[in-house]
Amino acid sequence: MSLLITIFLLVFITQLVSWIGQTVLLELAYALYLRLTRSAAFARQQALKSEILATKSELLKTSAQDQFAKWAKLRRSVDKGLADLEKLNSQIASSKSSFSLKFNSAIWILTTGVQFVVGWWYRRQPVFYLPEGWFGPLAWWLAFPFAPAGESFWLFVVLCGWVGWNDFFFFTFVCRAASVVYCLL
Repeated sequence: MSLLITIFLLVFITQLVSWIGQTVLLELAYALYLRLTRSAAFARQQALKSEILATKSELLKTSAQDQFAKWAKLRRSVDKGLADLEKLNSQIASSKSSFSLKFNSAIWILTTGVQFVVGWWYRRQPVFYLPEGWFGPLAWWLAFPFAPAGESFWLFVVLCGWVGWNDFFFFTFVCRAASVVYCLL
């Protein structure tokens, strides 16, 4: 794969993650993880919630003065269910925290880590060659830190990041709309 395409894809993925938002991706991935693994704790939490709501609605229908024994039994059941739910919620929160750490590490590796590795691998290869004398003494800075006589990997990554991705998506939309209009004519 060409170095230009590799850099473009790396920057594109990084910008896409930044545009969508890492927390949004985390929530979507965690919801997908729970559905795919069919977590027993999550299913137990849902069942416990519905059981507590049913018991609590029955408790509200029961008079504390007229049917005290039934009311007290329902009250103890609701309290026990809430304590179990609290314990289960802390387990689920711990599980989500662990998932969050793994997910954030994977996102960092996918975006930043891969850029470091590719940048190290291609550190001495210019992304493209600059014509002799076009930039004068500035050409050395464009090749900084290691590229021989051209633009370095890191400078190209920065330049790709500075390109307005909103402009890119707008340009893509305009091109597609123009092709649709052209096909209709």
